[in-house]
Amino acid sequence: MTTYNSYDSGQWDESEALLAYYNQKFSLPQQRIRNKPPKPSNQEEKMERERELVDTVTADRGIALGLEITYTPARFEAEWLLDSLRNFFLQDLITDVMAQVKGGKEASVYRCVPHPTVDAGWLAAKVYRPRQFRNLRNDAMYREGRQILTDEDGKPADPKDDRIIRAIGKKSAFGVQVQHTSWLMHEFTTLQKLYNAGAAVPRPVAADQNAILMGYIGDGGRGAPTLHETALSQAEAGPLFHETMRNIEIMLDQGYIHGDLSAYNILYWEGKITLIDFPQVTNARGNRSARKILDRDVRRVCDYFARFGVNSNPAAITEKLWKRYAEPDPMDYLADMSRIEAEREEE
Repeated sequence: MTTYNSYDSGQWDESEALLAYYNQKFSLPQQRIRNKPPKPSNQEEKMERERELVDTVTADRGIALGLEITYTPARFEAEWLLDSLRNFFLQDLITDVMAQVKGGKEASVYRCVPHPTVDAGWLAAKVYRPRQFRNLRNDAMYREGRQILTDEDGKPADPKDDRIIRAIGKKSAFGVQVQHTSWLMHEFTTLQKLYNAGAAVPRPVAADQNAILMGYIGDGGRGAPTLHETALSQAEAGPLFHETMRNIEIMLDQGYIHGDLSAYNILYWEGKITLIDFPQVTNARGNRSARKILDRDVRRVCDYFARFGVNSNPAAITEKLWKRYAEPDPMDYLADMSRIEAEREEE
């Protein structure tokens, strides 16, 4: 008697093999069983689906945008990437996407070919991940004192619009979208102000609902590494430390604290540094945690440069910077109290 173990699993469908076995075992009427070719493995099926997805996306690109993108996005990346960058193509800001230069939980950065009318060798597009994939940070500490920005022009929300505040508190779809837009636009408007003030930050070019277009640091082979990935010589460590502190001062003078400054988000290229990643930028004068956040930024910078022989006193640096740029002025406090009292009387 033929047993189940004698069936060739490469030639039989498992369900049909079981049926044949039980037909024989219990003398049930025989049914005709057709031999079938081996089924592809799960991995083969997955690879085939990915190839089909890439082919479909590549075909759609030419129809939707009138171009072909050199970079081949991974599965799940294609749709949101093209949708996020679509307006930059339509506005004649970029003509191609060449490579991903940085991937992250919250955003990825791509090297783009600028349109001939844009004065740049390359441009960098920072594309935030879709909300369903992005790890939204608990950034309430950083948002305190910041206005809610509701559109791509950086327009503040009406402070009397309780609907927006309630939506954000309830984390409704509308509230999440508002918070997402505000988070992105705070980064873009911060870049604008700091760049105009002479800070070492990428040149801001444009912003859309899910992406920021800015100056690119690096060359056609690779993007600039971070300080964390760089071994500095002692001769250059000192000047770069002072340059970093100069930028912290510029930020404070503009009313900002980076909020997450470290060797991981300072780029190094051809002997110069560039500060990046400002979504958690903190209001230096309207946030109760501002001094603590500034102290953490300064300590991280000092700790990094200490490895290359730069001696510093982070506590003393923070104290000096705070007193000069952010410590509340008693006269300002009295003026604020007078203004609030006058508004109450008018009501």
